[in-house]
Amino acid sequence: MNPRFNDTSTIHKPLAIFIPQFDSHVQAAVLCCRKHELRLRIRSGGHDFEGLSYLSVSPSNDDFVMIDLTKLRAVHDVNPETRTAWVQSGATLGELYYAISQKSRVLAFPAGFWPTVGVGGHFSGGGSGALSRKFGLAADNVIDARLIDAEGKVLDRASMGEDLFWAIRGGGGNTFGVVTAWKINLLPVPPSVTVFNLTRAVEESATDKMASFQGLYLGEIKTLLPLFEEKFPELGLSEGDCSEMSWIDSVLYFLGSESVETLLRRTGEPARKVKSKSDFVQEPLPEDAVDGIWRILAEVGPEEGVLQLEAHGGKMSEVPEFSIPYPHRAGNVYMIQYYAYWDGNGVETEERHLDWIRRLEGYLAPFVSQGPRGAYVNARDLDLGMNGDAAAGRAWSCEQGSDWGRRYYKGNFERLVRVKTDVDPANFFRNEQSIPPFFLGSRHVGE
Repeated sequence: MNPRFNDTSTIHKPLAIFIPQFDSHVQAAVLCCRKHELRLRIRSGGHDFEGLSYLSVSPSNDDFVMIDLTKLRAVHDVNPETRTAWVQSGATLGELYYAISQKSRVLAFPAGFWPTVGVGGHFSGGGSGALSRKFGLAADNVIDARLIDAEGKVLDRASMGEDLFWAIRGGGGNTFGVVTAWKINLLPVPPSVTVFNLTRAVEESATDKMASFQGLYLGEIKTLLPLFEEKFPELGLSEGDCSEMSWIDSVLYFLGSESVETLLRRTGEPARKVKSKSDFVQEPLPEDAVDGIWRILAEVGPEEGVLQLEAHGGKMSEVPEFSIPYPHRAGNVYMIQYYAYWDGNGVETEERHLDWIRRLEGYLAPFVSQGPRGAYVNARDLDLGMNGDAAAGRAWSCEQGSDWGRRYYKGNFERLVRVKTDVDPANFFRNEQSIPPFFLGSRHVGE
């Protein structure tokens, strides 16, 4: 949960919090809320950067009930022979990784770094991580799901149809229904992988900033080093910088932990207030642009401003951009995720950090993807626009949704609108950046 929203009087919070233990409880919640004209918001791990799984920041302020999926958190039918498993949406990535490791040391799943992130939200937005260049996104490896739709029906892949199954794997959460469980493919990894975490100091404007280079290689040190000497000699990676271990131990390595039980904790370090943004880079940044980035980073403390570059390519480039809603595939060298962190409750402090991250984003505009400028829905950013902004005199529309929809989904936004219109034309499942249905009187996207 982002503490940025804990002390904000303008936030609209849930009328009630419902914690289901079975799919039938979710069905009942859907039908009850429809009867009483209430909306639903679905929380799996609570890591939405803008808090949309548990609060409303829209001026329209719909009354809503929050479904907390933490009791629907089982990881079951983990089968090393078929290389498949079922995981409920309320489970965390850590709980999923732990369950896999108890069945096999040579199977893995390509999802995010942070073990407290909820499966439901992560898969719904695509889900990138350390194994994405080898195996693609988490959502690329989902092969079935259970969903409760706006009529309270329980659907699987066969009964929901391929269009809806396509949409829930990357089209964002709280739009098409409540996904309660996912069937996933588990992927083979060698018994020993190689990890490293290099730190290099960069001096800029008399201020020392640190750059960390983290890597996971599915192989041994002796085969990794020649590759680095050829491709990245500037880093000076040596044998002493590297360690070999099992895949599950590599997850712990990047967390700075040695106990696999760490993965079962649903809460981590005390949360700080945070604002996130994202971009995609298709050409190497020129040296003067990098110098400018360092200057802007130097304006805040080393624990207040972070720029994370996540490599694409490999499998990410091989999967067609229309395969699932996540479209940022071939041609993207890496994704940038921006983070501004701060403590304290003052409005001035918050505005200073928001201004900083927005200026950094603006500075990078000429150097990132264009037409449209890409963004990652799991790095939610309401600066891109919101649905149903009554204060601005804007009703729900496909045109308004395309402000942010094309940045998250590019050409897939139009198909997502068509699926939404088919399965939830009354727009029961909605939030500030959910996919809007095509309303009568609205010009269709693309016209």
